[in-house]
Amino acid sequence: MDIALIWVIVGLLLILSELLATSVIAVFFGLAAIIVGLLLWLGIIDSTAMQFFVFATLSLVLLFTARAKLRHYLVGDLADSNDSHKTFRDDLGGRATAIKDFDHGQGRVRLNGVQWKAFSAADESIKKGDTVWIVANDGIQLTVSKTNPSNKG
Repeated sequence: MDIALIWVIVGLLLILSELLATSVIAVFFGLAAIIVGLLLWLGIIDSTAMQFFVFATLSLVLLFTARAKLRHYLVGDLADSNDSHKTFRDDLGGRATAIKDFDHGQGRVRLNGVQWKAFSAADESIKKGDTVWIVANDGIQLTVSKTNPSNKG
């Protein structure tokens, strides 16, 4: 098997591994490996030492220049600046925003930058843009209220 083809295959495997890792790192190593394979195939580089030097250099350059710009598009939009993982219990009493009008007690809200299916009391009128509070959850469905539960009393 040709060494250039091996570089390209390793590059493709690294890019595919990003689907599992989602850290937006392996894709840059994969791109660098594919570029090295193409440069080797074109005869621009030939020595083993040069292959690894170009691979390391391209990987680092791509990682540090493009990662910050592309991560937003590859990972998604986060409302919180920290990467700590919250449990649903931590979100009880939290504030969310209705992203569409509720119809018969059903609608959608945005909580921590993510859209969720939500329920409310059928007689409670919740419109798009209203602030609501999380009062309960059932799996991935939230129960919300326009009344802040911490203001009871």
